[in-house]
Amino acid sequence: MGSTPQSRRGNTRQRIQDVALDLFAEQGYEKTSLREIAEQLQVTKAALYYHFKTKEDILVSIFEDLNRPVEEIVAWGQGQPRTLETKTEVLVRYSEALKAAASLFVFMQENQATVRELSIGDTMKHRVMALVDLIKEPDAPLTDQVRCFTALIALHAGMMALKDAEGDPEEKREAALEVAVELVTKAHDPGPAA
Repeated sequence: MGSTPQSRRGNTRQRIQDVALDLFAEQGYEKTSLREIAEQLQVTKAALYYHFKTKEDILVSIFEDLNRPVEEIVAWGQGQPRTLETKTEVLVRYSEALKAAASLFVFMQENQATVRELSIGDTMKHRVMALVDLIKEPDAPLTDQVRCFTALIALHAGMMALKDAEGDPEEKREAALEVAVELVTKAHDPGPAA
C-alpha cells in the first residue's frame, strides 16, 4: 500500500527517460526540447520539471541507470584474482551490460560531440579505462595493452557497427565476444617472444 506512490514516481521517471532517449536518438540531443519531451509524454512541463530540470539531467540519469552494471563489473573485477577466467568473465558481463544499454550506446555513438561536452563523456572514459585495467596485466607490453583495449572496442563494434549487418543480434554479440576473448587470451599469455 505505501509503495504505490513510489512505484508511480519510478514509472514516471522511467517513462521520461525512455521517451527522451528515443527523441534524442531520433532528432539529436541538441534539437530535442523539454517541451517536446513533455508533449510526447502528454504531461505538463511542470510535471517534467518535478523529475528533471534539464535535458542534461535526463541524459545523466539515463547514463547512470544503464551504466550501473558497468560499475558493478569494475567493483567485482577489482576483488578478483587476475586470472584469465576473471578477465573472460569481465568481458562476458560487459557484453551483457552493453546489450542491456544498447539504446544509450547507440545514442552516444551518434552524438559523440554532445557526449564529449557533457559530464558523461569523462565518466564513460574513466569506466572504459577501469575495464581495460581489469583485463590487462599491470606491466603488459604495449601490444598487449592494445589487444585489451581492442577487445572492448570489439564488443562495442559487435553492438554498433554490426547492428545493420544481416544476422541474429545475439549471434553478432557472441561473435564479438569470441573475438574479444581471443584478444585478451593472447594478451594474458602471449607465448614465446618472437
